[in-house]
Order: sequence, then structure tokens, then C-alpha cells
Amino acid sequence: MHTVTVEGRSIAYEVHDRGGSGPGVVFVHGSGGSRAVWKSQARLADEFPVVTIDLSGHGDSEDVGSDPGWETLSAYASDVIAVAEETGARRLVGNSLGGAVCLHVALHREFDAERLVLAGTGAKLAVLEDLREWLRADFERAVEFLHQPGHFLSTDASTELVEASKEAMVDCGQRVVRRDFESCHEFDVRDELSGIEVPSLAVCGSEDPLTPPSYHRYLAEEMPDCGYAEVPDAAHLAMLDRPEGFNTLLSEFLSGQ
Repeated sequence: MHTVTVEGRSIAYEVHDRGGSGPGVVFVHGSGGSRAVWKSQARLADEFPVVTIDLSGHGDSEDVGSDPGWETLSAYASDVIAVAEETGARRLVGNSLGGAVCLHVALHREFDAERLVLAGTGAKLAVLEDLREWLRADFERAVEFLHQPGHFLSTDASTELVEASKEAMVDCGQRVVRRDFESCHEFDVRDELSGIEVPSLAVCGSEDPLTPPSYHRYLAEEMPDCGYAEVPDAAHLAMLDRPEGFNTLLSEFLSGQ
């Protein structure tokens, strides 16, 4: 594990490098997650350096005292840019909230990204009112809801994988997880997508009910240079659900194929 200081807070990241060529890729987790969610993408380090980050308040990174919404997304964007610059990475992969962070970077920061992968995300990320209430008043119920079969993970996901995902969210804590989802709820860049000229790929699990394929087709239609791809039989966390299919799509896109 490495750290970089961002506006006075320590941000943790990990580098997997097995001799792959070209600039590295920063992988950005979603709400209540950590860099551990990308464990199956470490094998891509044979092709290019894989950099996984813990956003502020997640995993081993120190927290930031930001309000939900723009302020939080801006702080997370600063985390990503600092790690990218520290490691020389020029390509970004974001899942869910992480995708929103990548879009924020592309729209509002002077960072010359070479490619973007937007996974399990969208230009608008409205959160169910019931879930927002549970995140406020019944955190355990919120965690259980998100981990119902077919939500975060596919219906055939192993018990070990589901429990590990739950544990990571609980470890992150109610305040940070709620902040993440409230930031998603406020996020809406539908009117700004035409300004993103970075070659991009919108990739989703074919069975994702939280950010369905229609969200990703919209990104592909509205962004000037954005492709669309599905990972068959995957839910919201396609990179954990079906890592081989997810990694194949990433490898082809990031290598320019």
C-alpha cells in the first residue's frame, strides 16, 4: 500500500505491476466500497499497471469533512487526480459513484485523461427514497437491501462474496455510505455529456437493476466518443460477478482494440 497527501489527508492506493506496458489505469470504487472491490482486475497488470484507490473515508484513506453532493464529488476527484499524477496513470475506470467521480474529473478538472471506462453508472444516479431513508435511520436494512440477490451481486454469487461485500460496507460506516449515496442522488450531468471528448466505454452488467443497461446506452448515445458493452449475467458489481468477461472488455478497450 502507498499513500499520497491530498489537501492534508492521507489517501491510500495500491499498484499492481507485472511488467505491463503503457500508462497505468486508476480504478475507482463505488459507494461504501474500497480498492478491494477490484481484486480480480489485478490480473490485468500483465498488460498495464493497475492502480486501485481508497477514496477519502474508505478503506485505509483518511476522511474528508465534506457535505454530500458537489463538495464530496470534488474531494473524491482530487483524490483520484493526486493518485493518477503520483503514478503516471492517464486512464480511469469508475464503478457507480466512481463513474460519477470520473465524469466529474472529465468535466470539471484539468486532467488529460486518455480513456474512461464508466461501469455500473450513469449521467444521473437517483437513489430510491426508501433506501435513502434506511441509510439515515436503519443502516443494517440498507446494507441488506443492497445485497439482496440480483442487486449488487448476481443471484448465483457465492455466500463468501456477498458477506465480504457487506462487511466492507459496514466497515466504511453509516455516515460515509450515506454521504456517498446522497452524492449520487444529487449527481446529474445529462446536459454536459457532449463536452466529454475522451474516448470512453460504458459497460454494465446485463442484469443490473440499480444502474440498468439503459443508463449506459444513454451515455454511449450522448457522449461524442463512447462505446457500449454488456457483461452477460452480471449485476451491479460486474467486476466481481463476472470478472473474466469484465476484464476482457477492459483489455480490448484500454489497448485500443
